[in-house]
Amino acid sequence: MTRKPLISGNWKMNLNHFEAIQTVQKLHYLLPKDIFEQIDVSIHPPFTDIRSVQTLIDSEDLDLRVGAQHCHWEDSGAFTGEVAPVFLEKLNVEYVVVGHSERREIFGETDEMVNKKVAAIQQHGMTPIVCCGETLAEREAGETETKVLGQIEAALAGRSNEQIAVLVVAYEPIWAIGTGQTATADDAQSVCHAIRERVRDLTDDATADALRVQYGGSVKAGNAAELMGQPDIDGALVGGASLDPDEFARLIQFSVG
Repeated sequence: MTRKPLISGNWKMNLNHFEAIQTVQKLHYLLPKDIFEQIDVSIHPPFTDIRSVQTLIDSEDLDLRVGAQHCHWEDSGAFTGEVAPVFLEKLNVEYVVVGHSERREIFGETDEMVNKKVAAIQQHGMTPIVCCGETLAEREAGETETKVLGQIEAALAGRSNEQIAVLVVAYEPIWAIGTGQTATADDAQSVCHAIRERVRDLTDDATADALRVQYGGSVKAGNAAELMGQPDIDGALVGGASLDPDEFARLIQFSVG
């Protein structure tokens, strides 16, 4: 089955809204217009930038998708500092990252919280990018699949086959994020294949074959082609390299050959 790749730029806590506008404009200028027939590209800026990026994309009819890095699972309430999924829906956000390792490791986001967020994001017509990944200690102990597949099972609990088929899973080994280390293409493929097969066990062939699985962890233009050439890797969740429009544009183009 052919799955359209998705490359997602996670800007984390970088770029103010002026810088975000300039970055999006340059990125779109650098990309061949016909490339979007082959690949989807989502941009995930800080919350303070989303309105500016969304207005730019809409007004200039750019072939980029607006994404968010995080949200709460409730539509309203006494949750100071949080952002409701309904707010993102109104900004035409299409993709929301959930369960990123930094949210889990730094802010204590649990599997239960991730599951609630997945449900809330889909309830508002957006697509979750569900992150999973292991630490270096877990990897060295041979616990990669136990950790990763456990996170996936928890995140997808209660979701129908139809809901699972349209979401995105991002395998991001924690030991590779921002370290310059990258899983080999074979290692990344092995874990992404295991994710797809566990989804197949939980659902059916059609659902597992439709699921898009990204790899994240120091993805750059130099390794994008090899990673994206693997049969079970359908895109990338890109951190630092997505902040440089020149590098990100090269990465996107190398991802489609």
